[in-house]
Amino acid sequence: MIALPWRDLGGRMAFSGTVSTVRAFEDNSRVREAVAEPGHGRVLLVAGGGSLRRAMLGDLLAAKAVENGWEGIVIDGVIRDSGVIAGLALGVKALGVCPRKTEKLGDGRRDVVVEIGGVAIAPGQWLCADADGVVVMDRQPGAALQP
Repeated sequence: MIALPWRDLGGRMAFSGTVSTVRAFEDNSRVREAVAEPGHGRVLLVAGGGSLRRAMLGDLLAAKAVENGWEGIVIDGVIRDSGVIAGLALGVKALGVCPRKTEKLGDGRRDVVVEIGGVAIAPGQWLCADADGVVVMDRQPGAALQP
């Protein structure tokens, strides 16, 4: 469980999927790259260092995530354009909102192990989110064990 004060900001409160990660601080260049690719029902987990100063997601990137089949986005940071994002068929959890855009410097890394709320999360793990919080596990519940 990632025990942070999550706010439900998307149009879908409950969502789950295979994790893809971004680690970036106040620069959403890697988030932009990720949502531009087919999501295939994945969840994008953004380790934003808990920054409340710059929004890592706005309405245009959220709409692109919906268009490309992402299930949800969880951000250890803030978003902007929350009114529009609340109307999209996308699960979004973040620490809050801020109208200020990020820098676009190309900083950050994708699909690396990240730590959020003291929990290490690796790409390929399974994330479940609902009104009660966010849980990450090694595999999808009910998935068969590999011999």
